[in-house]
Order: sequence, then C-alpha cells, then structure tokens
Amino acid sequence: MMNFAIVGCGFIAKKHAEAIANIDNANLIAVCDKYEEAMIPYIENYGAIGYTELGEMLNICSIDIVCICTPSGLHARIAEEVAKSKKHIVLEKPIAMTREETARIIEVTEKNNVRLAIVHPNRFRPVVQELRKIIDSGSLGKISHANCIVNWNRNQEYYDQASWRGTKEHDGGVLMNQAIHNLDLLLWFMGNPIEVFSMEATRLRKIEAEDVSIGVVRFESGALATVQASTTVYPTNFEESITIFGEKGTVKIGGANALYFDHIQIEGYSDVDIKLLKEKIISNPWGIPGHVQIIKDIMYAIQDNRNPAVTGEDGKKALELVLAFYESANKNLPIPLNGGVE
Repeated sequence: MMNFAIVGCGFIAKKHAEAIANIDNANLIAVCDKYEEAMIPYIENYGAIGYTELGEMLNICSIDIVCICTPSGLHARIAEEVAKSKKHIVLEKPIAMTREETARIIEVTEKNNVRLAIVHPNRFRPVVQELRKIIDSGSLGKISHANCIVNWNRNQEYYDQASWRGTKEHDGGVLMNQAIHNLDLLLWFMGNPIEVFSMEATRLRKIEAEDVSIGVVRFESGALATVQASTTVYPTNFEESITIFGEKGTVKIGGANALYFDHIQIEGYSDVDIKLLKEKIISNPWGIPGHVQIIKDIMYAIQDNRNPAVTGEDGKKALELVLAFYESANKNLPIPLNGGVE
C-alpha cells in the first residue's frame, strides 16, 4: 500500500484523486489547500484529512507520494519542500515556469533520492503508443518533417475562473498550458531540437500571455516541424494532431484530442493492416486514463528502484522548447537549443 497526498485542490486535483481511487494499493490520505472549502470534496468523498499548511501535512510520516496540482508558478517552492521531506512527487505540467526553477526541482529530488514524475499523460494514449511503435520500427524510413497542431477553445470565462490563469508568472499561454502536451509528444517522436523560430500574439483573450502561437523547429536529425497552437477557436476544441512525414510513409493522429489515426499510408502496409490498426484504436481510444498510468508507473518505479516513465528531464525538455519559442517571439530571431548553431 502506498499513501498519497494532494497539494492544490483545484480542477486538475480531481483527476489525481479519481486515479488514486482506481489503483489497487493506492490510498489518498491527505490534501492541502489554503482554502478550506476547496478540500471538502476530498475529505467527504475519499476520507482524506485536510491541511491548510504544507509543512504540517508533510510531517505525516505515512505519506509516500505527493501529487502537486497547484498553479505552475508555485511548483518549484512546493516541490523543494516535499522533496526535502523525502516524499516522492507526481508533478503536474509544466514542470516549472523557468529554467532556474526546473534546475532546482531536479537537483533537490536527486539529492534526496526522491522519484519525480511529470504529468504528460498523452504518451499513454493507445494511438500515441502505436505511432511510437511505428516510428521505432523504422517503417517510415528517414523522417523529413512533422506538423504539430493544437487549435482549441478556452473562452474568457475559463481564464476568469482564477486570477492566476493566463498570467506569465503562474500560468503562461497556450504553449505553456495546453500545447505543452503535444510538444512533449513531438520531442518523444522526433528527438532533440536544436533551433526554433516563433511568432505569437494575444488576439482574443484578455490575458497577459499568448493565445496564438506559430513556430518552426529544427531537430538534431535535420528534420523540421511546424507548431501551431491557439485557444481562440470558436466555439469548441477543433483539432489536436501530430503528423509525421517519412520517406516511406505518412501518419497523422488527430481529432479534437489526438485520439485516432486520421491517416496511415506506409510502404508494405496493406489496406487490411491499416483497417485493423484503425479499428483497434477506435474500439478504445482513451485506453487506461493517463493520470492512472502516470500514478501507477511511479508506484512501480519506487518499488523497482527505477526512473518513472516521464522524468524530470523529460519535463525540462518540454519546458525549454516552450521557453525557446517565447524568446524567439520576443526577439524575432531564431533561438538555438541543446548546442545548436548560434
């Protein structure tokens, strides 16, 4: 049995609580939030004990893993305190808001021998897993380029729910808050980026950060990718997709939430092969919920003394790509990454 606590009882904490409740040998025993009323559903529905002070909660020795679900700008401070108390961490995306904060989180977790899992649950979607298998098999041959698209709707009411939403200090815009999941997948599929160029705008939402972003990425392999992200689409989410173009095939996963194969054409794949692969995904597009997968994985990682499936370094890579986009848009210049050409 592993005991869990949740810090920050906003919207995303519900997914963590539900996931913990659906995992054998996982038990939610505590929650922490500065607003007592926010903790009531977790106390009533899961039997957790509520705390308004993090330090007081962390003094409970029976807590094994802490899920951090606070606004992103608070991640570093809370993760440091949790790690120093020797509790393992499930940390919502993005890992942090700055490179400095990210470095502190990774350093303190390593120093205290604490496992750190970053919540990029889209990696566990059935269609994503199948596309990764296709890429790893070499069936597509040399990859020439990719398209990464997140055209979603987040209306003004969404941003007005809390004062921190859409701020540069605690939330960021569409890249940091929504598209970062797709960027994580792009990196997982394509490898290390070495250069980006980006433009961004705040067109329709009354927020500090961007609601539209368009960019280009050059990878270490020489492949290129375009990235298009927005929260301005009317009236609901329109498209989340990734398309990989190779010398021997083209594959697109898409739909409103990148759950299906929109297109498969690969040398050596028959019409029957493609039909069966599409039908396999259609039969169970969501699979086991991503938060269940992330939380179950860190339990096994602790037990097996290994790294989680999505590590702090993975979270760092996705964040650095977002920050490079921001820097490029601000300077109107290409920005090198990972030793790329100046």
